Order: sequence, then structure tokens, then C-alpha cells
Amino acid sequence: MEKRYHHGDLRTALVEVGLRLLAERAVEGVSLREMARDVGVSATSVYRHFPDKAALMRALALEGLDRLAIAQQDAARGKNGTASFAATGRAYVRFALANPALFRLIFTSSAQLQATGEIEALRMLRANAAAGLPSGAEAGQAETNALRSWSLVHGLAMLMLDGQLPADDQLIETLISG
Repeated sequence: MEKRYHHGDLRTALVEVGLRLLAERAVEGVSLREMARDVGVSATSVYRHFPDKAALMRALALEGLDRLAIAQQDAARGKNGTASFAATGRAYVRFALANPALFRLIFTSSAQLQATGEIEALRMLRANAAAGLPSGAEAGQAETNALRSWSLVHGLAMLMLDGQLPADDQLIETLISG
């Protein structure tokens, strides 16, 4: 028998199941049919909330971005300047290592996500880069610093996820200092 959900409850339940499945396997191993079965509804019920798998994957990526932003905000709490900026970078890499499939999904979906509006993690990156500049810095320097920093932490995260570097916390601390 199919469970009954209020409108937003099924959507939330599907996202939660999707996040759980992404914690267990790669994106390719996540199926709508399995997600529907896990929440106790028919596969066709999923389509009332998500027109296709791509829409559900975007919802999962957006939730992942929200969780990444929270992890970065928590890491920066109580810190200022470069210490805050470095803490957010370390949190970024640690989030990637703790959530590899979700992290990969986020960044395979990022162009589509950015089209829906500025995302919090990028807003925070730009704000921290601007806050770390000395007074009188050149126009555009904050964007350059933001891209340089993002390249460092994203590259480090990907190298660790792909096994090119060890997923070592001390290495993260050493490379992303503040």
C-alpha cells in the first residue's frame, strides 16, 4: 500500500532518501524507482514532484550546496580575516571527502544551479575574498583571490577524491593555512 504524504513532505522524503543513497554509492547508482520504494510510494508519484531524474538530481545538488555552506559557516564562526577564509577552505575539502558522490553531483550540476541564482557557497567565497583584501586593493582583486582560493580547495578535494593525494587532514591543514 502506498504511503500518503502532504505535498512538500514527499519531496523532502525523496531528497533525504537521495542524500542517503548518495552517501552509499555514486550518482549513477541512484534510481528513482529505488527512491520511491524506500519512501513507500509508486515510481509514478515521484514525477508529481520532479519531472525527471535530472530535476531530482538538481534538488539533491542544491541541498548539497546548502549543507556545504552550513559546514563552511560553522568552520568560520568565531574567526576573522584570513583565518576565517582558510577555515572555509578546509571545510570545503573536508565536506568533499565526507560526501564524495554528493560533492561530484554538485559540481557536475553547478552551471545549471548558477543559472537559478547566486549560490550561497560562491557568495561566501567572494565575500571572504573581499574581506581579506588590504584597503586600497585593485578593483577585481577580490574576484581573482576568490578564483585562486576556489581553485586550490577544489583541486585539492578532487585530487584527494581521485586518490592522487592521500585524504590526509594534516595535508589539508598544511596546504590551506590561515
